[in-house]
Amino acid sequence: MSLTRSAAPENAESPANAASVARPPDHDVTDLGLAAEGRRRIEWAEREMPVLRLIRERFQKERPLEGLRIGACLHVTTETANLMRTLEAGGASIALCASNPLSTKDDVAAALVAEYGIATYARRGEDRETYYAHLNAVADTQPQLTMDDGCDLVSLLHKERASQVMKVLAGTEETTTGVIRLKAMAADGALGFPVVAVNEAKTKHLFDNRYGTGQSTVDGVLRATNILIAGRKVVVAGYGWVGRGIASRFRGMGALVCVLEVDPTAALEATMDGYIVMPVAEAAKWGELFITATGNLNVFRGEHFCTMSDGAILANSGHFDAEIELDALRDLAKGGVRDVRTDVQEYDLGDKKLYVIAEGRLVNLSAAEGHPAAVMDMSFANQALSAEHIAKHHGELQKRVYTVPEAIDREVARLKLAALGIEIDEMTAEQKKYVSSWESGT
Repeated sequence: MSLTRSAAPENAESPANAASVARPPDHDVTDLGLAAEGRRRIEWAEREMPVLRLIRERFQKERPLEGLRIGACLHVTTETANLMRTLEAGGASIALCASNPLSTKDDVAAALVAEYGIATYARRGEDRETYYAHLNAVADTQPQLTMDDGCDLVSLLHKERASQVMKVLAGTEETTTGVIRLKAMAADGALGFPVVAVNEAKTKHLFDNRYGTGQSTVDGVLRATNILIAGRKVVVAGYGWVGRGIASRFRGMGALVCVLEVDPTAALEATMDGYIVMPVAEAAKWGELFITATGNLNVFRGEHFCTMSDGAILANSGHFDAEIELDALRDLAKGGVRDVRTDVQEYDLGDKKLYVIAEGRLVNLSAAEGHPAAVMDMSFANQALSAEHIAKHHGELQKRVYTVPEAIDREVARLKLAALGIEIDEMTAEQKKYVSSWESGT
């Protein structure tokens, strides 16, 4: 398909810290007339992102990314916009597309183009053809650094643009799902350039995955359904950091929470954290609200839909819309499928009705606004500093998946504490010697 180009608003207001974008870059967004509203929301998010702001101020002076072409496939949200502004302040040229068809905020996409001059290809609700056209538009810019949320850009380059792979210095990956895919590529010897797994940073997965997804998943469910959580039987599939956060937040609102797991250690931890743990077949009969967070395929399947109670609600907080077997549910829905609320579809199985939020896509981004900016502050600080690390050290990196350097992780934590006005102690010289010595004892 060919990409269309939206008309620029006649009186586009330029941001206070950037020159007016007289001629917007190449783009494909829904409506550039939404740019002013997008800018206001981007600035609101920035107030909650002091760490990224400090990094941007330093980047503006030092320009560590000067001349670097970055291709990014991320959720197009207010928080992502502030990351893009930070990378550009560091000297990078950027092309951005959406990593999920329903997570794009159209006003943010418009503002990135018209207010900040960043090439953006993203429309909320875009179909599969448009999604891949946007991915290819980013790939056409010949990125030297990829920035992924789910590994789709890296996958496209390796599958369809092998000649470009050798020109990529390195990449970063934001999500658990993407890291799983990348590690599989590395194990198969298929990974053509180094990738830093930002998701593995402690200041990312301990906070973003747990507190961010936990709160925003509740937010998405409530916006879509307006149901009462207290007393409701909630089933959370997966007890990684995302599942932990979701289970914790729903229990905090008074829900009865059951956890599904395939890992015995995680199941044991969930049990000792006070949750009910049972197999999916039993949970399907027990639950009223079902939320997936596994990063795997067909967690809830046809046989489970058949035993769920009338009115059961299903949602997904994993990256891809594959955790709920929607084709099987559609086949069972002999009475048809219809929209009953914004972001809620009703499946009529004849003897009962089941409800799916946001077409089984990321509920926190499709039905709400995603993670709070304060937690994305740390995640995107890791992204920005990892990009700087790659710019300086890419020649030393091999074609494998790397964790974020500990120095970056600690710096992000230090900056976040400082921004919160929290001081902590340092070990004395005696204490440092004690913990590094094997000779001390009883």
